[in-house]
Amino acid sequence: MTITTASFGVQRSPRTVVFGAGQRSLLGRHAAEYGRKALVCTDERLAASAEFTELINDLKDHGIGVSVWSDTAPELPASDIDACYNAMRYAGIEVVIGIGGGSCLDLGKALALLLSHGGPIDRYYGENAVPGPVLPIIAVPTTGGTGSEVTPVCVLSDSRRELKAGISSAYLVPSVAICDPELTYTCPPALTASAGADAVSHLVESFTAIQRPPTAVGEGRVFIGKNVISDSYARWGLGLLARALPEAFEHPDDRQARSDVMLAANAGGYALGVAGTAAAHALQYPLGALTHTAHGVGVGVLLPYVMRYNAPARVAEFAEIATIFGVPASDGGQAQALAGIEAVERLLDRIGIPPTLKELGLTEDQLSYVASMGLKSARLVDNNPRPLDTEALYAITRAAYAGDRSNPF
Repeated sequence: MTITTASFGVQRSPRTVVFGAGQRSLLGRHAAEYGRKALVCTDERLAASAEFTELINDLKDHGIGVSVWSDTAPELPASDIDACYNAMRYAGIEVVIGIGGGSCLDLGKALALLLSHGGPIDRYYGENAVPGPVLPIIAVPTTGGTGSEVTPVCVLSDSRRELKAGISSAYLVPSVAICDPELTYTCPPALTASAGADAVSHLVESFTAIQRPPTAVGEGRVFIGKNVISDSYARWGLGLLARALPEAFEHPDDRQARSDVMLAANAGGYALGVAGTAAAHALQYPLGALTHTAHGVGVGVLLPYVMRYNAPARVAEFAEIATIFGVPASDGGQAQALAGIEAVERLLDRIGIPPTLKELGLTEDQLSYVASMGLKSARLVDNNPRPLDTEALYAITRAAYAGDRSNPF
């Protein structure tokens, strides 16, 4: 039987995903199915919260011994992974629980990997370098952004390298994801914006990624490009964010908006987990290393310029984004595609994402470096729907530095 590209799709997902207000109360019950000694990875702010204390008590009430690691830093330095592993390698951990934003969830993934297969962490960089199953992972996100609770990806910062490093393997998909939007209620607007911009970029880049034939799965790729399943999640997530993200940013006490943003981030995780991301993420890696800005802010600044570069290759998709964002239909062609790009730009502007890389602290003499280093993220560059080289990445970066949204490509 021949499977056409148009009807081809893949989904990777946890064994169990629980979504809804108050559902964090199920953590202990689910964790008890996987082991009696848990490592909990979180950060200092969350560790001091009443909600975190409740979660730890719930684990203990279910007979689980708990070791807490609360020193996770933003953008997950490799040194944090090493320190946690050295402290926990002989602790008899049977299940790893990440509670927090993307860095906390990714630290949980990294520890589940190292406790199963040993270090150093850099032996697993890239795609499919994980040799087999890892300890069970339970992910409890506290932001609406990364979607890491359902993805096969762990991203970290390695000071020995010039770029962020990524580990991509289906073995890193958590066993359980517990998504409780109540845990996002205390997120300040800046964090809501950064995480939300990350979710927007995941959904847009997965929806407009390269489209590969079904043989991509047989080739062993983690990221196979856009497909009918990832597209369905992308459409759903973008529709949720178009309405809910501005509301969650401007009215932090809007519980329905908070819930919809977290649900959209989850959809973004499902979409990127098979389709992958592209040029905005490739350029953000060196950008983040230079400016030390939040990942979501960086990709949020870059995304409109990447969309404009990719527009000739994804007219239908960008036109559909316009429809999803409620833009009245025009001719369905180039004009409608441009309307889709502008709708995403308005959303990012409304939540306070800066319009230029200059505002992030990048200097003009660093533009060529960002472009050349971005090209080294081959997995992301190859996933872009329009071919990229150093010249193209430089043109995108220069436009983003200057704030030139006049379609300069």
